[in-house]
Amino acid sequence: MSESGSLLDNIRVVLVETSHPGNIGGVARAMKNMGLSHLCLVNPNDFPSHAASSRASGAGDLLAQAQVFSSLSEAIAECDLVVGASARLRKVAWPQLDVKQTAELAMSKAPLSKIALVFGREDSGLSNSELDLCHYLAHIPSNPAYSSLNLAAAVQVFCYECRVAWLAQQDAEERAEGYRFELASSEQMEGFYQHLQQALIDIEFLDPEKNARFMRRMRRLYHRAELDIKEVDILRGILTAAQRQVLLRNTEAKDVQTN
Repeated sequence: MSESGSLLDNIRVVLVETSHPGNIGGVARAMKNMGLSHLCLVNPNDFPSHAASSRASGAGDLLAQAQVFSSLSEAIAECDLVVGASARLRKVAWPQLDVKQTAELAMSKAPLSKIALVFGREDSGLSNSELDLCHYLAHIPSNPAYSSLNLAAAVQVFCYECRVAWLAQQDAEERAEGYRFELASSEQMEGFYQHLQQALIDIEFLDPEKNARFMRRMRRLYHRAELDIKEVDILRGILTAAQRQVLLRNTEAKDVQTN
């Protein structure tokens, strides 16, 4: 099972005329490991197959629900973005992406679109007519002196990058949801800076005659932090507590001198 309901559900892996059934099983395993679940097969040479099931190693559910099509055009009919994977440069230039760019583009489109990652035959890849059906040509930036990858290994790389892009998107969304407070306004920050300066003078950390450069550094520091309203309140509470302690200490010292 994939992480149900995630944007990864909108990405399908399409294998065109796979010769070796073991590679189909290896692809299913690679997909499930990275949370993808939609496997499409175009004219596989041998499927269903015991060899595919054996190589799937726990990803048999992906094989059981894999869709088989008679043509690539049928397999991608519902898709809004189609990316063809290839290790070879072509005489006719297609718009090209590396695998990381492919994953980032796929995740940016996934909320509203269905995406197909298309992989060709083990020995010859995708034909030019099949690439005509693709919006982009994608490649793995491997060693140019030996760029050949096993089909399942190539799919694993693409699925991994899709997962990394998805996790980054999840983290960004969680941070946005957790960010409940508005950023502090310019007026609120100015009040904080005045309070900070006075508190540092009160605790005898800052010389009031030599504070301009220091406070400028403090401004740069807190501007980078992009404090929200609650954070400013917390910091001002700390400053107030420090000032109260100084006042209490000074009062006690005066009482001792008087007595």
